[in-house]
Amino acid sequence: MRRFAFVMHPLRFDDFARKYRFTRYLPQRWVEAGFKRVPPMVVSHVTGVRSLTGETLEGWLIGLPLTPKVLLESPYPWVLHRLEQAGRLAERLGAEILGLGAFTKIAGDRGVSLAQRLNIPVTTGNSYTTATAVEGALKAAARMGIDPRQAAVTVIGASGSIGRATCHLLAPQVGAMTLVARRPAPLAELAEQLQAHHPHLGVAVSTDVDRAVSQADLVIAVSSAQEAIVRPEALKPGAVVCDVARPRNLSPVVTERRADVLVIDGGVIEVPGEKADMGFDFGFPPRMVEACMAETMILALEGRLEPFTLGPDIDPAKVEEIHRLGARHGFRLAGFRRFERAIDDGEIALIRQRARRNEPGKSHREAEVLKGGD
Repeated sequence: MRRFAFVMHPLRFDDFARKYRFTRYLPQRWVEAGFKRVPPMVVSHVTGVRSLTGETLEGWLIGLPLTPKVLLESPYPWVLHRLEQAGRLAERLGAEILGLGAFTKIAGDRGVSLAQRLNIPVTTGNSYTTATAVEGALKAAARMGIDPRQAAVTVIGASGSIGRATCHLLAPQVGAMTLVARRPAPLAELAEQLQAHHPHLGVAVSTDVDRAVSQADLVIAVSSAQEAIVRPEALKPGAVVCDVARPRNLSPVVTERRADVLVIDGGVIEVPGEKADMGFDFGFPPRMVEACMAETMILALEGRLEPFTLGPDIDPAKVEEIHRLGARHGFRLAGFRRFERAIDDGEIALIRQRARRNEPGKSHREAEVLKGGD
């Protein structure tokens, strides 16, 4: 049996209240300051994971009670010390590899310094996140009748590690791409690289999210913003939006106001093994996890005990490799989901109808009512 550990943390302040109800009555700064003193802890024991190869896996979810704000605004040496504590706990539990979740892989140098301090390898999971985000986005586009070769594609957060890798992976398959981030200089550099390797590709850059998505047929959102940044009014009827970011780049209000747009969660993966139990409620059905955690599990099952994805750059060859390894062990996209809710064929057909009629004002509730009558 192989063993892994995965570090997770609250994505929003109200996540504290899910476990500690008293925190909802306290100011956010008090709660964040208090939990900065709490060491990493075991949140759950993962059991029952079984690869298609027959190999089995167990693991531990290790909680670091720090919000994105604390992780990004605190001095990195202090954050690194907390991450090292989590890593040492993983080592004591017998984990063979450690995965980093959400903002623990964004803070500082994206796992490089942590890997140098531990006796077990570390991975951010960003390679498998990239692979499955692109896979899901292209499958959703096909279901909406969008030909990627003729589509206008926008990548939000293009200058980040996942964003850059997503752009390189998409470039051979699409005709035009708009790169979006807060700073124009990294975007210009990326655009030059893409254009040099893919002369057919029309590349534009923008720091204006609204403008960039207004004409986009396919949007992939991977920004590390701490709040929603895509406004429902800005989206094009019939567009597909794959939200890979955690916290999300879109809020549920998008689906409430835009029943003519297909929004899907990026990187939700079904784990192999009928009895697989994560021991923790991610908000997904049983056996489903985020892609970054799945990468850690895949590497453990494969016996690839190495720092597979670290630092700010993602190797496209590794993205393709981890995708193959995931399929070999039985990991797969968990269908189309939106804010943890499954999307069926009937709903997609209805979205396409709304897009053709150009009725962006219909609410999700209205769409559900009309679904039975159309």
